[in-house]
Amino acid sequence: MSEAHETPAPPARKGHDGIILALACVAQFMVILDVSVVNVALPSIGRSLGYSPTGLQWVVNAYVLAFAGFLLLGGRAADLFGRRRVFILGAILFSVASLVGGLATTSGMLTGARVAQGLGGALLSPATLTIIVTTFQGPRLAKALGAWGAVGGAGGAVGSLLGGILTAELSWRWVFFINIPIGIAVVVGAALWLTELQRKTAQSKLDVAGAVLVTSGLSALVYAIVNTDTHGWTAPSTLGWLAAAIVLLAGFAFVETKVASAPLVPFSFFKNRTTAATNVIMFLVGAAFFSMWYFLTLYLQDVLGYSALTTGFAFAPQAVAIIIGAQVTTRIMVKVGVWPMILIGTAMSCVGFFWLAQLQYDSNYWTAVLPPAIVIAFALGLLFSPLAASATSQVDHTQAGLASGVLNTARQVGGSLGLAVLATLAANVTKNHLASATSSAGASIAKLEAMTAGFDRAFLVASGICFLAVLATFWLPRTVASQRSGAGAAPAPAMD
Repeated sequence: MSEAHETPAPPARKGHDGIILALACVAQFMVILDVSVVNVALPSIGRSLGYSPTGLQWVVNAYVLAFAGFLLLGGRAADLFGRRRVFILGAILFSVASLVGGLATTSGMLTGARVAQGLGGALLSPATLTIIVTTFQGPRLAKALGAWGAVGGAGGAVGSLLGGILTAELSWRWVFFINIPIGIAVVVGAALWLTELQRKTAQSKLDVAGAVLVTSGLSALVYAIVNTDTHGWTAPSTLGWLAAAIVLLAGFAFVETKVASAPLVPFSFFKNRTTAATNVIMFLVGAAFFSMWYFLTLYLQDVLGYSALTTGFAFAPQAVAIIIGAQVTTRIMVKVGVWPMILIGTAMSCVGFFWLAQLQYDSNYWTAVLPPAIVIAFALGLLFSPLAASATSQVDHTQAGLASGVLNTARQVGGSLGLAVLATLAANVTKNHLASATSSAGASIAKLEAMTAGFDRAFLVASGICFLAVLATFWLPRTVASQRSGAGAAPAPAMD
């Protein structure tokens, strides 16, 4: 990450600030949109490209792992090599990868495209923030950051509905093709109106080794978990991947503490109790929440028989609940403080997931799915601002970018590992139920019951993960100052 120093004054401009803000916001919208727009298309993608029940999660995890592993590196690259250069490179890579993903004919081809998209997003998303903080100052910076955060939230909210419309009216391929015209627009706009700015010093270096090791280690760990669905935990292949993950992650720790002159993640950063506790909570929140949309998409389409379009509309109330929760927490947090909001948000999510774990194969959406989903989504809206405030409350303002980047990385890594564990668990429960099915209603009903049992188990474990987050909240000091909420903090993008 960048050395601790003041942001240099932005270069002279020619009245293009509005265009520059629009470019940054549209690019951020595209990156966040791609997380959520794919969810509704998952069943169609799985059938078209022959993904297995556990393999389908790689459509999500390939993107998330690459994005999380290179996110901090992307932020540093924007500082060292120039915001304009990295912005354009990220947009081009993201757009080309989207084209390849839309044209994919095999599961391997699509998974590879998702990895490339994640890398492009890891370059593009931090560059958008760098563009904003080096272009605007004072009250104009606060307004620009607000617009950036709002557009990120809109990308998450719109994604599920847009994914349903595109999948139903065109095909699942258009959830990738939709990125191409957006990418072309931001590349052309950046080439025309964005000036270059970099902050490279003689000591500045990129910790490429750290980024490669942590991404490879996490990928090996996820693959080992997924591998247990077919080979078991004691199988040589599973043990081999677990060993590889341990070696790679140990290598990452060694590089960060002993080798890298500018480590990707300074481990000393976690000596502060507030910082450490906040990132643990965000890791657990990501592990639980990533699973909700994944499993609900499969439940609504594969069990209740909803179309992709209907599923997209079914998710719309949750997007509204997230927005309402975010608005509520910004008003209440100033009065009651950060800690109570985090406690309330984690506790509500624990209750919501437990409620959602009571689904039956013939449950009614309005009475059994929507209420707990609203509770969970509202809790998610409550959590973002307090966690961002807590993460930045104990660091110097020159390290606010590092604090926000680490927090978002914790969320992404937690989501990826959580999804791997829960998807594998759900598949195993479904398989066991099918093996012992005694339903007199026929094989089709037995299959729906087995699938629902798997989803219920995943939601129940997600509730347990949220309970761990509640306990971790008591590790967090209760004196985190609410008046510093958002001080230097980058808004956390919406999670879908």
